[in-house]
Amino acid sequence: MSPKVSTAATRAALLEAAREEFAAYGVAGARVDRIAERAGVNKERIYGHFGNKEKLFDAVINEALDDLTSQIALPGADPVDYVARLTDYYRRHPDLVRLLMWEALNYRGQELLPGQEARVERCARKAASLAEGRGEEPSKATSRMLFMLTGLALFPSMMPQLGRIILGDAAEDHDAIRDQIGAFVTAALK
Repeated sequence: MSPKVSTAATRAALLEAAREEFAAYGVAGARVDRIAERAGVNKERIYGHFGNKEKLFDAVINEALDDLTSQIALPGADPVDYVARLTDYYRRHPDLVRLLMWEALNYRGQELLPGQEARVERCARKAASLAEGRGEEPSKATSRMLFMLTGLALFPSMMPQLGRIILGDAAEDHDAIRDQIGAFVTAALK
């Protein structure tokens, strides 16, 4: 195996192990030793590839968001379909939801997140797609709509305990919840 392949494989193994660790324990609770052990490498490799635990966390978040972006098309003309696809994605990727929640806790009070510029650009493309699909110019109102759609899609995966409290066994009917969110968006956009 060439050093380049080995380096790429090590980086990928570290990111996968770190994603599991950070989703479970957050930045403060995650342990570099456990990440290294799970990845099957020496913990110094983490520092060599990423610099420190916080930068590794940021790389995990960015990789997870890149995956989301690659799998979920821009909103376009159908915000109801978009929010349904997002809802399903978050349900299938609860680790991303937990990572985003840990990020919010870890960086609370900070105005800028690491890598925020790229994320702002990504969201601007989504808002522009939503505006174009609705025959509008991009605006703060469109951006707020995108924010609300994202929040609606995230909420069932972020607060499953509240779903169980309110819905009981019906909290497990993910299709019905997704469809209810879609109906809510449809009514809101009239």
